[in-house]
Amino acid sequence: MPALAVDAAAPVAHAFASCVDAARFPGGAPMLMVPTAAADSTTTTATKQEWSADLSSALYNVDGWGAPYFFVNDDGDVAVRPHGAATLAGQEIDLAKVVAKATGPRAAGGLGLPLPLLVRFPDVLRHRVESLNAAFDYAVRSTGYGSRYQGVYPVKCNQDRHVVEDIVEFGEPFRFGLEAGSKPELLLAMSCLAARGNPDALLVCNGYKDDAYVSLALTARAMGLNAVVVLEQEEELHIVVDASRRLGIRPVIGMRAKLRTKHAGHFGSTSGEKGKFGLNAAQILSVVGKLKSLGMLDCLQLLHFHIGSQIPTTALLSDGVGEAAQIYCELARLGAGMRVIDVGGGLGIDYDGTHSAQTDMSVAYSLEEYAAAVVAAVGRVCDRRNVPHPVICSESGRALVSHHSVLVFEAFSASSASAASPHPMVDTAFLLEGLADDCRADYRNLMAAAMRGDYDTCALYADQLKRRCADQFKEGLLALEHLAAVDGLCEIVARGVGCGDAPRTYHVNLSVFTSLPDTWAIGQQFPILPIQRLRERPAVDGVLSDLTCDSDGKLTRFIGGRDSLPLHELPGHGVGGYYLGMFLGGAYQEALGGLHNLFGGPSVVRVAQSDGPHCFAVTRAAPGPSCADVLRAMQHEPEVMFQVLKQRTDDATAAALAGAFGAMPYLVFDADVSGGECSGMSSDSEGSAAGAAEEEDEEEWEFMRGLTV
Repeated sequence: MPALAVDAAAPVAHAFASCVDAARFPGGAPMLMVPTAAADSTTTTATKQEWSADLSSALYNVDGWGAPYFFVNDDGDVAVRPHGAATLAGQEIDLAKVVAKATGPRAAGGLGLPLPLLVRFPDVLRHRVESLNAAFDYAVRSTGYGSRYQGVYPVKCNQDRHVVEDIVEFGEPFRFGLEAGSKPELLLAMSCLAARGNPDALLVCNGYKDDAYVSLALTARAMGLNAVVVLEQEEELHIVVDASRRLGIRPVIGMRAKLRTKHAGHFGSTSGEKGKFGLNAAQILSVVGKLKSLGMLDCLQLLHFHIGSQIPTTALLSDGVGEAAQIYCELARLGAGMRVIDVGGGLGIDYDGTHSAQTDMSVAYSLEEYAAAVVAAVGRVCDRRNVPHPVICSESGRALVSHHSVLVFEAFSASSASAASPHPMVDTAFLLEGLADDCRADYRNLMAAAMRGDYDTCALYADQLKRRCADQFKEGLLALEHLAAVDGLCEIVARGVGCGDAPRTYHVNLSVFTSLPDTWAIGQQFPILPIQRLRERPAVDGVLSDLTCDSDGKLTRFIGGRDSLPLHELPGHGVGGYYLGMFLGGAYQEALGGLHNLFGGPSVVRVAQSDGPHCFAVTRAAPGPSCADVLRAMQHEPEVMFQVLKQRTDDATAAALAGAFGAMPYLVFDADVSGGECSGMSSDSEGSAAGAAEEEDEEEWEFMRGLTV
C-alpha cells in the first residue's frame, strides 16, 4: 500500500485529503478492477471503449446459468433464444424491446403497463417440456428399457392458469400429466386435463387428504381421468377405502415411501427416514396386508418417493432411485398390481452457472444425464429381480418453469457515490476546539500513526475517535457540526488507508417479499443483472433495496459468492430508466409471494416468437393488482372506504382518490423517465394484434375498478 503523504507543515486532515484518490482502491476498483468515477474524462472514455457485450456476459456468467435461453446480444441487451439452441438468428428476442413495448405509452403503440413487469416466454416453456421428454426418450431407447417415461408437472411450482394450460397442451403428445397437493390444485388439474390433456396422462394426487379430497380424486377417475391417490400416511388408506365403497368407484392407489437415502443442504431436509411425508418399511407392509385382506391389492399400482429438491449429483440420484426400485420390486413380489415408479421431484437447475455440486445453487449434471441415471437405476434393479420395467414418472417442476419468465424492475435512485463526490474538507482547528481531552489524544495518536505509515494503528484510532465523539454527542457535550467534522475526518482516513467504500445502495421499484420471497426466506440466489447498457463497463458495486419498510427487503448476496452486484451509474433525469432483470424465478416465487406493505404482484405479459421485424408479439398483457385489489385481499372494502373519504372532499379531489384506489401500489415516474421512447429502448410496433385482443374488453384497462366519483 502506498504511504500516506503527510506534510508536517500542513493541517494533517488536509494531508489525508490530498492523497485520498491515489490511495483508494490500489490496483483498481473492487471486483471489477476498473478506474473509479474520480478518474479523468479521457480515462473514462477509454474504459468505455475497452468494454464489450462479451465482457459483460462473462462478468455476469450469463452463458453459465442462461444457456441455452439467455445471452447478451451485440447491442448490449439481454436477449432470449425462445427455442433454445435451435433458435435461428432472426428469432432472438431482445428483452429491452419487450419492456419498451409493454411499458410504452398506448398512444405510441405501447401497452402502458406499469413496472415491475413479469415477462413470460411460452416458447421457452414448450422447449423445456419437449427437452425433458426427449431426454428420457433417448435414455429409454439407448438402454433398451422395457417401458416408457410419462411425467407430471407439480402445479405447486406455479399455479398460474396459462402456465398450467401451456404445459398440458405442450405435453399432450407425451401423455404428460399434472400433480396436485391440495383440493384447489386438484380442481384446476382436473379441469385442465379434461379440456386439454391426453387421456392417458397421469393425475397424481399427493398431500394430506380428507374425505372430500379423496372423493374428488375418485370423481376424477369416474370422469375418465387417470387419477392416482397417493398415500402419504398409513391412516389415509381408511379414507380411500370408505370413499371408494360409498361412491362405488374402484381407486388406483399409490404410496409414498420414506427412503433411507438423503442429501445434505436445505433442499434435502424433507428427505430421509425423518422426512415429513411417506411410509416406512413396516407401514408399507401394513398397507399391503390391509389391501390384500380387502381384495384390493391390485389397486396398488404406483410407488412414489422424493429425495429432495435440487439433487446435486447423479450418484446420489442413482442411489435413491435404486433403493426405491428395490421397494417397487418387493411390492410386485407381494402381489400388488405395480405399474408406475414415480421418482418425485429433484431435477435441479444451475442458478449460478458453476455446474457444481458444492452448493444448493447449482447441480453437477445435465438434463440428459439426469434421465440416463434414473432409467439405468430402475432398469438395473428390475432386471436383477426379474420384474417387468415400470412406467417411469417424475414430478419435475423447477426444471420446467424456472427459465420461462423474467422479472424486470427499475432502479430509481441510489445512495450518493462518495467516489464521485468531493471528499470532505475538515477544518482541524475547528475540530479540536470542541473535543474533550481523550478525543484530542485519539486525534494526535491518529496523526502520528499516519506520519509513521502505520495504517492499522491509524484506522484503530480513527474508529476509537469516532466512537468517543458519538458517545459525547449522545450526552449533549458535542455539537452536531463537530460530529459531522469527525465523521468527515474518519472518512478521509478510511480512504487514505485503502479501505474501499461500502457498496452503493440502489433503490428498486419492487417488493422482495412479493416477487422474490425465497431470497429472504431460504437465502436463495437468482441471477440478476442489467438488461441494457452491457456494452458499457459497470463500474459501481451495488446492493439492492426494495420499497418495503423492512430491513430484510434487500438483496445483498448474489451468485458467484458476491456481496455486491456490478452496476452502472444511474442515468440522469429525462434520460430514461435503469432496468434490471431477475432470471430463473419461474418456480415458486409467484405462489409464495405475500402482500408485505400491501405491494401486489407485477404486471404480466406473454411474449411469443414471431416473424415480425422485432421477432416477437405480445399475446397477453395484464396490469398488476391495484391498491383496491390488495386491500380487498386483506378484507377491506375499497368502495366503502372511497365513499367515506368522498364525503370530506370536493369532486376534483374525489376523482384523484378514485384514481389512487385504481393505481398499482408501486412507484410511478414521469413518462420521460420511466419508460417509452426516452428509456433508451426502441419501442416495438409489433404485437398490435395482441394489444387489440386485450382491448376487446376496455374494462380490463379501466383502473377505477368500479369506484365512481
